[in-house]
Amino acid sequence: MSTYDIKRGVSLYSYQEEYFLRQKSLEDLIKVSAEMGAKGIELISEQTFPGYPNPLDPSVYDNWHALMAKYGTTPVCHDFMLDYKKYKDRPMPFEEQVASCKVDIDHAARLGCPYTRALVSIDPNVLVACADYAESRNVRILIEVHAPLHFDHPWIIRHAEAFEKSGSDYLGFLPDMGMFLFAFPPVWKEKFIRDGVPQHIADYICKAYEDRVLSEYVILEVEKMGGVGPAIGMATTLRHNAAFEPKRMLDHMDRIWNIHAKFYEMTEDLVEPSIPYDEIIRVLKQGGYKGYICSEYEGNRWIQDAFPVDSIEQVRRQQEMFKKLIGEPQAAVSAA
Repeated sequence: MSTYDIKRGVSLYSYQEEYFLRQKSLEDLIKVSAEMGAKGIELISEQTFPGYPNPLDPSVYDNWHALMAKYGTTPVCHDFMLDYKKYKDRPMPFEEQVASCKVDIDHAARLGCPYTRALVSIDPNVLVACADYAESRNVRILIEVHAPLHFDHPWIIRHAEAFEKSGSDYLGFLPDMGMFLFAFPPVWKEKFIRDGVPQHIADYICKAYEDRVLSEYVILEVEKMGGVGPAIGMATTLRHNAAFEPKRMLDHMDRIWNIHAKFYEMTEDLVEPSIPYDEIIRVLKQGGYKGYICSEYEGNRWIQDAFPVDSIEQVRRQQEMFKKLIGEPQAAVSAA
């Protein structure tokens, strides 16, 4: 038997459209998230705080904590970058990479975030070198497992081995549910068709994805069908996406402390057509997951050329889906 406690949250990245266009303020977005019951707040500070990663005025942190208190929300995770290609003529020195990560650890601590997300491209040795400092600040570093990578990819295995060898409990994983793309997203297909992909080629690519045909074979076949430009672009998406198995999270559940609930579209009947969230939640329950699952809407870029973007409604629909799948109201319960 195992116990689980799946809590609902949202990454403010989901609202990038409205925030960039100044249609909604930071407070507006925290307020609507709280109203949905998505009480865990994840953020990308470069998006949220002008000037970051340069030092921020203390009033920025005061305002952040005031908003958390006002709306009853909880800081969950600060998603950080590492500009290791900052210099054109040389790689960023190892020590400088470590120092950069420590800046983000400090920032996460000041925000009250127990976790900070590291980009998947960061060398595991950099994170291991930061582990003791992260522990001193009580902030865990989570490497994001993001498509086309997955838990059986050699790079992720290398991280897992480095984390175990370090002996640190402050290094872990943040899986992005986009690696479980079981069907070609309809909003992708429709966008490619608007960009000029012939219907029959678009249909073929979607069927090939469903049949798990090797991406290179699909690209070659599209070329034989006369596909050019956008058609080749649509076919190459298969190189970067796949239907990996949610159950592979089970072997790493002791180091999974936050989750990105990637989605591209929520229909009116509360279904994500391409990502199997019913199976994902079942696996999380089976593994005794205790933590947040944070909505991460990424469908705006696939519709903004033709339709108004309503990120808030999309997130609301996903949160309603999660209520049903998790089984709210929920305290920690037993799962077989």
